[in-house]
Amino acid sequence: MIRKAETKDIKGIIDLLYQVDAVHHGIRPDLFKGNTPKYDEQALEAILSDGSKPIFVFEEGKILGHAFCQITEIKNHRLLQDTKTLYIDDICVDEAVRGKHIGKALYEFVRDYAKSIGCYNITLNVWEGNDAAYSFYKNMGMQVQKTGMETIL
Repeated sequence: MIRKAETKDIKGIIDLLYQVDAVHHGIRPDLFKGNTPKYDEQALEAILSDGSKPIFVFEEGKILGHAFCQITEIKNHRLLQDTKTLYIDDICVDEAVRGKHIGKALYEFVRDYAKSIGCYNITLNVWEGNDAAYSFYKNMGMQVQKTGMETIL
């Protein structure tokens, strides 16, 4: 059910990206344009060929969920310890099947993948006001690492 995304999955991924945009636009219309997916087909093709940015999909006849990830490493930094991190850029489950533990399955798959490639941690960002996502990630065992703040001028 969960596997690395392939070129044939692009349409299904884009359909989900519209849902992600709707959530973000609903929370922050001052920042996010409505009805605009984060990536187009060309950008997704490039991401799919980038080994440092794996995308995983949950498929059951069609794409019902995705997890966009980015792998980064810090080595020989003056201040910071050497670390390999898997950043979750986005997890989305089709709104028609939410509540069926697909998000949990995707998160656990990503967590196991991160462990298997030697990551120290998993990080992500949640927009203030996206209470469902915040609650979901807390339930997955995540905790606040740092807080971003802003002043709108």
